[in-house]
Amino acid sequence: MPDSELVLCSLLSILALLLIFIFIRRKRSRLNLPPGNMGWPFLGETIGYLKPYSAISIGEFMEQHISRYGKIYKSNLFGEPTIVSVDAGLNRFILQNEGKLFECSYPRSIGGILGKWSMLVLVGEMHRDMRSIALNFLSHARLRTHLLREVEKHTVLVLSTWKENSIFSAQDEAKKFTFNLMAKHIMSMEPGVPETEQLKKEYVTFMKGVVSAPLNFPGTAYRKALQSRATILKFIERKMEDRQQRMKEGSGNLEEDDDLLGWVLQHSNLSTEQILDLILSLLFAGHETSSVAIALAIYFLQGCPNAIQQLREEHLRIARAKKQSGEMELSWDDYKEMDFTQCVINETLRLGNVVRFLHRKALKNVRYRGYDIPCGWKVLPVIAAVHLDPLLFDQPQQFNPWRWQNNGILRGSSSSCPSMTTTSNNFMPFGGGPRLCAGSELAKLEMAVFIHHMVLNYHWELADTDQAYAFPFVDFPNGLPIRVQQYHSFI
Repeated sequence: MPDSELVLCSLLSILALLLIFIFIRRKRSRLNLPPGNMGWPFLGETIGYLKPYSAISIGEFMEQHISRYGKIYKSNLFGEPTIVSVDAGLNRFILQNEGKLFECSYPRSIGGILGKWSMLVLVGEMHRDMRSIALNFLSHARLRTHLLREVEKHTVLVLSTWKENSIFSAQDEAKKFTFNLMAKHIMSMEPGVPETEQLKKEYVTFMKGVVSAPLNFPGTAYRKALQSRATILKFIERKMEDRQQRMKEGSGNLEEDDDLLGWVLQHSNLSTEQILDLILSLLFAGHETSSVAIALAIYFLQGCPNAIQQLREEHLRIARAKKQSGEMELSWDDYKEMDFTQCVINETLRLGNVVRFLHRKALKNVRYRGYDIPCGWKVLPVIAAVHLDPLLFDQPQQFNPWRWQNNGILRGSSSSCPSMTTTSNNFMPFGGGPRLCAGSELAKLEMAVFIHHMVLNYHWELADTDQAYAFPFVDFPNGLPIRVQQYHSFI
């Protein structure tokens, strides 16, 4: 090809690229993006967004951005252009349009540590299949006939080790309770035995990596977590192989057939890798969120003696009725009688915000109240900001379980306080839409039963200064140390 033709072709190529760039630029300029700040290249504003802050607040970063840009703003978070929503209406819109306009989209580091078949990161039909397995295992009938009894058994087992005037980490005790419960129901593992304790040790290392920066270098928490993940999966796989062998030989037992591993092996067509990731993700979801919620309830209640008094009155009525009838274990009817307890649970979840925000991605260009959300952009609905919005909840940073009584209207409050319908629409501690947490009812049952036995048998107070922080995972830096005194007679 002559030099002149080569130069001409090069010029035409450059002109074509320039025209494409101008077209894209003009098209993008026609989008009415929310106001905001994209921050530094690649890092964006991620470091500021993830800076730890008190869990009963939304943090300085969020407060400044809402003040400057409003409740819907653009940013660059986790390496991607992002629309952040602290608007209750947009949050509901996002969750209700899961799979249509938006889909789950967690950072790759989360998928790398939880597994590509984890329910947290799956989308579409595969997520629906996995979720249906979890829902079947956590069905209402199973909660009534099986899980309630086991939740109470594991609660009593933990609380029975609390000695008079002793000091210990309430957060660790809550984690011990939820881990043992989930290990039992997922793989029929007994609490306190060596294999359970070894699995718990590996799981603690694994969790430290889940909540750490995703730096895959020797010695980092993330690298150690990946190693613990491999160890945990090998352990689960050995359990699977042993179970499958005994099923072939016909030497299984009814208890093992009734756990999640047994059910999945008998009633699903999942591959080994899918089963391993499913079990690990359910162990993670069932242990971590419930234990944090219980620790938060212990923390909030020690600062609200009136709530403890009303709880004791409620649970004394239940305990006395059971003594008169000669029953020992809690029944489902007893659980449904715990009205004020449910108010305490709701308020704990609203104020503590175990899950603070969700990761979503726009599947197509979406327009909401005049703003454009471009296809492919990340979208973060911030649940905590809605729960702590003074326009939606009266004195939102106050622990006030009575706000959930009398159709959601506070006693002695002004008429501007939201109705129960408004409150319910804006209360989303377990997410919403097709990805509503499958274990939400189990989590509330665990909290109610733990509170029942704790308020009947113990008085507690903080043994040292501590408070819940968002890292963004909620955690007590000092483990929530409490001192307990026993009630020797309550009926």
